Amino acid sequence: MLFFIRNLFSQRNSKKVRVRATIELDMAFVFLVLGLLAFGWIMVTSASMVDANYDYGNPYFYCVRQGFFAVLGIGAMICALLVPTDNYQKIYKLWLIIAFVLLVAVLIPHIGREVNGSLRWIPLIVINVQVSEVVKLCAIMYFSSYLVRFGDVARETFKGVVKPLIILAAMAGLLLKEPDFGASVVMFTCVFGIMFMAGVKLRWFIILIVLGGVAATFLVLFEPYRLARLNGFMNPWADANNTGYQLVQALISYGRGGWFGDGLGSGIQKQFFLPEAHTDFIVSVVAEELGAVGVIVLLMVYAYLIWKGMRIASLAYVLNRHFQSYVAYGISFWVAFQVIVNIGVNIGVLPTKGLTLPLISYGGSSLLIMCFALGILLRIDFENKITADEIMPRYVYKKAS
Repeated sequence: MLFFIRNLFSQRNSKKVRVRATIELDMAFVFLVLGLLAFGWIMVTSASMVDANYDYGNPYFYCVRQGFFAVLGIGAMICALLVPTDNYQKIYKLWLIIAFVLLVAVLIPHIGREVNGSLRWIPLIVINVQVSEVVKLCAIMYFSSYLVRFGDVARETFKGVVKPLIILAAMAGLLLKEPDFGASVVMFTCVFGIMFMAGVKLRWFIILIVLGGVAATFLVLFEPYRLARLNGFMNPWADANNTGYQLVQALISYGRGGWFGDGLGSGIQKQFFLPEAHTDFIVSVVAEELGAVGVIVLLMVYAYLIWKGMRIASLAYVLNRHFQSYVAYGISFWVAFQVIVNIGVNIGVLPTKGLTLPLISYGGSSLLIMCFALGILLRIDFENKITADEIMPRYVYKKAS
């Protein structure tokens, strides 16, 4: 009997050959990004039709543009997948140069484009480039490289921390000239997050966070429009037709949507009640039309995406690929912070701040740069698998041809 069983298994194995497992892209990650892009396109279409028809005489104006940006974003993600990430580290100085050139250029008359009193865009042929989106990625790349080159100094001495922060403060100062306070906060959050994961001592972070908090307080108190936003956040119902108007309308969207929503396309608040319905406040439209359940599912998708990013970063660090690890952490913090702030603003737990919801909100620059960044994250994951396979090869059994 035992002889028969052993002979049976040996015959089965003889029909198969042991071969090296192929290394593949994380298709779950790819479909997750594509799914968010498709969902964003649908929600932008729903949220913008009334405004688009009123402003341009074409209800599908924003729909077509968002679809075009999504296609460009997919192209940007593919381009990022084709570039070995070591190349980004080699050009670390170029990232800093690009950031400062753009930050200065956008402030020059006839180069930067002014919208609602802010100089944040440089018009190109098919798209207005929002400088702050490019600068966020440049900051992540440059400071990740800095921590690889001078990580020991940054971990052991306060001087090693102050030096990069001077550069970061200069970048933030130029962003505030636009003005773009929100982008400055995102940039600081990403860089501080990278430094923390690199092992910079906690007591120095406490000092820096206190100093940053004091600076942010002064920036809010001495700028009338920021102070008005803060007052509107503290008690939106006290001035529901002025400083608190946007938040009040957003909260009404949540109330109308209930658990399961009014149905896709059936929202009322987007019909001239809720300003910026297709950009900063698009999650309020999701809440009204798809309900709390729709928002919870969206949050779960983002949580999975962020978890994947952190896992990729952690594995890269274990494989001694520190630059790739810091970049992956930076991109993950970037996505996480913007999701938290955007949804926090929409539900009234954070002051109003113009940060887009990644891959969902309308906007060419944010969509393109975020897709490119996620393409880099996917490339890091692919390279992690190659490195891990060199250390411990994986084999599978396939049928003999």
